[in-house]
Amino acid sequence: MKTTTSLHTRWLREEAHRLGFDFVGIARAEELTQEARHLASWLTAGRHGKMTYMENHFDKRIDPRRLVEGTKSVVSLCFSYHTDDQQADETAPKIAKYAYGKDYNDVLKAKLKQLLAWLRQQIGDVNGRCFVDSAPIMEREWAQRAGNGWLGKNTLLLHPKQGSYFFLAELLLDIDLDYDHPMKDYCGRCTRCIDACPTAAIAPEGYLLDASKCISYLTIELRDALPDEFRGKMENWAFGCDICQEVCPWNRFAKAHTEPDFTASSDLLQLTKSDWQDLTEEVFETVFAKSAVRRTKWKGLMRNIDFLK
Repeated sequence: MKTTTSLHTRWLREEAHRLGFDFVGIARAEELTQEARHLASWLTAGRHGKMTYMENHFDKRIDPRRLVEGTKSVVSLCFSYHTDDQQADETAPKIAKYAYGKDYNDVLKAKLKQLLAWLRQQIGDVNGRCFVDSAPIMEREWAQRAGNGWLGKNTLLLHPKQGSYFFLAELLLDIDLDYDHPMKDYCGRCTRCIDACPTAAIAPEGYLLDASKCISYLTIELRDALPDEFRGKMENWAFGCDICQEVCPWNRFAKAHTEPDFTASSDLLQLTKSDWQDLTEEVFETVFAKSAVRRTKWKGLMRNIDFLK
């Protein structure tokens, strides 16, 4: 006979899958002691670049119970954004595939709120909060603890059945659930992501990223002028970068998403190189009205495109 905890866990998983999440892992809420030491070392070395917000709320970042009082369970959810769609002009400035459709923050936050509301209807008084890249949570580390994959040499979450093209989201709940176990690391001796990174952002031994050298950081997070040391090394990426995912052998198993909101518009895919270079603020607002690309703003995107010339 199933326990109440097991029933609640099953209901949660079934509803999350119905909402389109590919993987649902659950871990006991506790302090991330080992991960805290790694984070402190990473910050001390300045590998976060000018993302000073990473230095804030350290205690909450390493312990979700300090972020949301009463948290007992961390539910880690993965949602695929992989697509075979490509930009038509191979010479045009490139944007990462995760930004092809509508902003994932809005899409997934709505799904998480649906999931939490449904849980309350089924179980009763459940206190919790949902997060999509919006709080000091070590989301990849929790995804690993919850058995949704392992952290690869490129520091991204990898799953043996679907690779790494995932958005990550979390539910912090004040109920006990059945907990999952971490997955084995299957990177082996492979160094393709390390070898392919044009800015040497990944340490030679892997598992360590210097974000200040990462193309995604440079084109999205960095608000200052792009450093000259990276001129000629951007490989035509104007917003984000997919290189370490494109070369990863595990992504041969990636499955295309089925979420309409993540489908790229033809207006975006058909932009030519000259269209990008002549992009006006008005066209930017139209094409990227609901896209994550809006984060860099028109001026930021044009800074990146000009740097590629």
